[in-house]
Amino acid sequence: MNSQEVQHVPTEDRLDQACAWIARLRSDAPSAADRRAFAEWMSECAANRQAFDEMAELWGDLGVLSHLPLDELYPESVPSSEHREQVKPERPARASRAANDNTGWNLPQWLMGGSAVAACLGIALWIGNQWLQQAPVQQQMYTTAIGETRTIALADGSEVKLNTNSELIVNFSRDERRTQLLRGEAFFDVARQTSRPFTVAAGSANIRVLGTQFNVERNPDNTRVSVTGGTVAVSEARTASGLQPESVKLTRNQKVSVSNNGLSTVGHTSPEEALDWTHGQLVFDETPLSEALEELNRYLKVPAAAAPGVSDQTLSGTFELTDPESTLSAIATALDLAQDHSDPNLTLLSAKPN
Repeated sequence: MNSQEVQHVPTEDRLDQACAWIARLRSDAPSAADRRAFAEWMSECAANRQAFDEMAELWGDLGVLSHLPLDELYPESVPSSEHREQVKPERPARASRAANDNTGWNLPQWLMGGSAVAACLGIALWIGNQWLQQAPVQQQMYTTAIGETRTIALADGSEVKLNTNSELIVNFSRDERRTQLLRGEAFFDVARQTSRPFTVAAGSANIRVLGTQFNVERNPDNTRVSVTGGTVAVSEARTASGLQPESVKLTRNQKVSVSNNGLSTVGHTSPEEALDWTHGQLVFDETPLSEALEELNRYLKVPAAAAPGVSDQTLSGTFELTDPESTLSAIATALDLAQDHSDPNLTLLSAKPN
């Protein structure tokens, strides 16, 4: 293989370092030491620069990098008028780019010629690229009935486990892997493709990854995202006019909830808790009753709700899903609650009368 064609694949550690740099540079007043340290880190190797490219692409589409004032942080990266007159636009050959990687790297040139533009104008360039290439879109829909689960092998090598009573739309094009969870729950094991991000739209949440494992649970009032491996960017799907969508980066064993009120505090999770349903169980660890019933309702023919006076009671334990109605009774017994079946369309859990 030609040495000039070697690809520099960043490790998870380098990707984490790139994310840390993006977070630091988004601060109100990066210091001169920050600027020097960033330049040194970028100059260390091509893998660092590739890692920053990937994270810039990941965060750029979430709107985070619109607050990254590279021109102010690095004024020397803006070419002078004389330089602009001397330099004529041309398309460098692949071999020339690779050769430049081997002979050295200049921070101002890199910022203006690559990642800074991709970071700040990523969405516009992506849309333009889609329009120019007119890439065909492959759309498929997958559904499950109550009590049914299924595993879906996607064309890119990714795998999706679809929980009961769920609906997923998949749209793959040459440049993006886009999915939409219309209802229910799904676990995504995404094949890594740096040049083709994988996105999930689910209610109030937008999720964007390059390659990782995560669970998405869409509920009537919120969407919960739990990560079991890799890095996942989560942002609000909608905000009030003029406001920047909130966003957060999740790593292994972290979770967040997104609702019309914004993002919750990032919490801790585990593979056992996030993927309990894939093993025919529900695992709760001091989970509010209202949230526990939201999960159980996916399996019940008649949904259940908690009365206002008991909805905040917490529940811990492992419950089997082979008989959801018996599981509901077990939860009521564990919390010493009464079940009201007077409404044929709803089972209400409330405190027992004295």
